[in-house]
Amino acid sequence: MSTERSEQVIDTCCTTVHMLGRQNAKKEKSLRYMQKDGKFPVMFQQAPGDWITYWIDIFTSLVEIRWRMMFLIFSLNNIVSWLLFGLCYWLIAHVNGDSDNADDDLCVSNVRDFTGAFLFSMETGATIGYGYRHVTENSIVAIILVTIQIVFSCLLDTVVIGVVVAKMASARKRAQTVGFSRCAVVNLRDRVLCLSWRLGDFRGNHILEGVVRVQLIRYVKRPVGSIVITYQDLDIEEREIVLATPTTIIHKLEPGSPLYNMGPDDLMDNHFELVVSFTYTGDSTGILHQTRASYTSADIRWGQRFQDMLKMGKKHYKVDYSLFNVTTWVPVPFLSAEEYDRRGRPADGTTLLPIGKRNRHIAQVNLNISEEMILQTFL
Repeated sequence: MSTERSEQVIDTCCTTVHMLGRQNAKKEKSLRYMQKDGKFPVMFQQAPGDWITYWIDIFTSLVEIRWRMMFLIFSLNNIVSWLLFGLCYWLIAHVNGDSDNADDDLCVSNVRDFTGAFLFSMETGATIGYGYRHVTENSIVAIILVTIQIVFSCLLDTVVIGVVVAKMASARKRAQTVGFSRCAVVNLRDRVLCLSWRLGDFRGNHILEGVVRVQLIRYVKRPVGSIVITYQDLDIEEREIVLATPTTIIHKLEPGSPLYNMGPDDLMDNHFELVVSFTYTGDSTGILHQTRASYTSADIRWGQRFQDMLKMGKKHYKVDYSLFNVTTWVPVPFLSAEEYDRRGRPADGTTLLPIGKRNRHIAQVNLNISEEMILQTFL
């Protein structure tokens, strides 16, 4: 009996090592629909409107650009506006002949050339007001121009403050502190094969309301070079969750699931991607956020479960985030859920290790460990 069990455990290890080899060989070979950080590798060509669409929604465009580009754009806007208004002040002074007039007849006090006009424009736009240059009542045109520049400067400052606040409170930054596990696992839960992955809030700000959504993305290449993409929602046990502690999202491989007839070998041969998202409201800002991730067939670990990371202390629940991506091998049939149901689920206490002979490999197996933990893998 001990010899038979040793062969079963060794057979399981060999099978899982073989699967890992196939998974690693498939990694990065195909272009992902969505990257692991939630970004989409999509490039638009000849989009309707082209740059006009960015100008129509200029505020959103400014929020989405990088900080250095935003500072460059606003610096140029200020400098250009000072130059244009300075040019207008110089033209007024030139028409009025201020270069030769006495001080009491000037439109703008102490402005006789373009340099003085530019300095006065900068002092007005930045509301510095040194007092050496100021508009006089000799020219109604200069008074109107000063009024226009002050209003324009206030509007420009409002836009700058709005963009800076929006960028600092960007939902993307908050989304980086809420994340999914790097892999998904397939194991048995209540004698049902389930696909599961983890979700956690790394900041510890307890999110009391959020919605999880999962879509199965399939893409097939046509002979002409085009790609057909299909989308299918997956059912999960709990869509609305409270993220006070890390939680595990579970999809049961039951009839009706697109993964119901896929075994561990079929996963490697199918081109699909699981796009998962968690939409929630920030408790501090009240802004709607979304965290996204994706899992390809190479990211799904068959026959593993996540390590327990939640423990109970005397006064607090303790969460060890060092185990967030740590998985452990567990006995799971290397069959599709459909084949597993057709053969009949074994009664509790019977072995779930696959039976069969493979090429002999040298492996060290500790038979004193429980069936629940055969091998532990750190990702």
